[in-house]
Amino acid sequence: MSRAAPFYCPYCGEEDLAPEAEPAGAWKCLSCLRVFAVRLVGLALGEEQR
Repeated sequence: MSRAAPFYCPYCGEEDLAPEAEPAGAWKCLSCLRVFAVRLVGLALGEEQR
């Protein structure tokens, strides 16, 4: 399964990102050296659908 690439680091805002092997689905910012993961929690229901 392929993963969507984030456009920028959520910490420093740089765009120099690379996939990181561990943990699964993680990305490494080559500027600030932070490793982060982005995951989908679910879909929000609108007020009219409750």
